[in-house]
Amino acid sequence: MPPGYQRQQPVRRPKLGPWLGVIDAILDDDKQRPARQRHRAKWIFERLREEHSFTGGYTIARDYVRSAELRKREMFVPLTHAPCEAQADFGKAQPTAMIPDSRTLQSTPESGARAGYDGAKRRKGSKVHAAVDTLGHLLALHVTPADEQDRAQVGELARQVQQITEENVELAYVDQGYTGETAEAAAARHGIQLEVVKHTEAKRGFVLLPRRWVVERSFAWAARFRRLARDYERLATTLGAFHFLAFACLMMANLFRLLA
Repeated sequence: MPPGYQRQQPVRRPKLGPWLGVIDAILDDDKQRPARQRHRAKWIFERLREEHSFTGGYTIARDYVRSAELRKREMFVPLTHAPCEAQADFGKAQPTAMIPDSRTLQSTPESGARAGYDGAKRRKGSKVHAAVDTLGHLLALHVTPADEQDRAQVGELARQVQQITEENVELAYVDQGYTGETAEAAAARHGIQLEVVKHTEAKRGFVLLPRRWVVERSFAWAARFRRLARDYERLATTLGAFHFLAFACLMMANLFRLLA
């Protein structure tokens, strides 16, 4: 193996160190088992607590199990190329489905000139229309005044999504706010079929809808960034750019966690 592909020193795990051999033995034994019978991180943590008097937390055990699984499918970037000339093949995987939705941000004096009133949310501000993939990663985004209808933005979101995915998306999971022939025709012009996720029966309170919860989680991620708590921007394009920057930070954090 060329120099540079391996760490000079192993990662220090002071709290987990005495039990690393036990975890590795469990994972090696799982290779002979069917997929559904293999240990999950939680099961390994429980065995460590019950059988080996482990006193650490669940998080450090889970992170080690995840890193051990990732080591089975590593990708190496050649280190012999000149700077800025290295290449890596990450494949051509593209999403085939998207999940659109919108969130209304309260306006501020900077953004008040382009704000609208959202009667459903009883809030004056801007509405961020976003489309994410089935993992919650941001694909497309469009900012309008809050009084704009969600179904009217289907065409713009579909156009952006197909442009960046090379016409690969075929299905969109939408809620009942996207019903109607206009939204369906706008999506069909870009080769996307709308599938409305409905409640099977009348329910009260919070209900977790299949597929739809992914985009709500993405909005929750964005809401943790203070700059996106309200619409502080004078230009709508600036607000959209900060959303892409926030999701880029989230993806980089996940990447560093996997490589650690």
